[in-house]
Amino acid sequence: MIFKLNGQIQASSGTRISTRCPHCGHNGTFESVGNDAQNNNRVFGLRRCPNGKCFGHLFFVYNNQNGEIIITHPSDTIPFDKENIPDKVLNAFQEAIISHANNCFIASAIMIRKTLEEICLNRGATGKNLYARLEDLGTKIVIPKELIEGMQELRLLGNDAAHIESNTFDEVGKNEVEISIEFTKEILKAVYQYESLLGKLRSLKKPTE
Repeated sequence: MIFKLNGQIQASSGTRISTRCPHCGHNGTFESVGNDAQNNNRVFGLRRCPNGKCFGHLFFVYNNQNGEIIITHPSDTIPFDKENIPDKVLNAFQEAIISHANNCFIASAIMIRKTLEEICLNRGATGKNLYARLEDLGTKIVIPKELIEGMQELRLLGNDAAHIESNTFDEVGKNEVEISIEFTKEILKAVYQYESLLGKLRSLKKPTE
């Protein structure tokens, strides 16, 4: 996306930017860094995360007419719990999240498919293709059948993103990818996090004699 600065550019300050920090996840009103530039009802500026443990840098473009943030850089990403997720699985899913945040929806769908491949590899699922490996995965882990079926749908979306001749979905766009990301989050919880959460709950029980 290109923002052209046409005509007069005015210095301004005081625009309140409240958002979630893309660096640390903290929600708050960001602190000003220097003067903002105002042009054609848009404000361009720099801000700093108010979290003292972060102080991350943020560039923003703000619409003065409707009071909405048009874009930030780094872009805000969909939050998710990273606990107990193996590195290769985590890296693939994080790349899917970052691709989505930058409106690269085809790349995001491909990385969601890559996330499934990494889950199969991590859990020792075998087969000649991803379809077969996902079916085998269902025999190796305790997971609702709806999630296994959902994995196959995510596989098909990834196929559509990677191959011109595939046409299972009407398009690979924002809605498709956001639903896929939310579904993948549930898969990661079921495969890697529920057992740990149960262990934490059991650790709070009174010791038995």
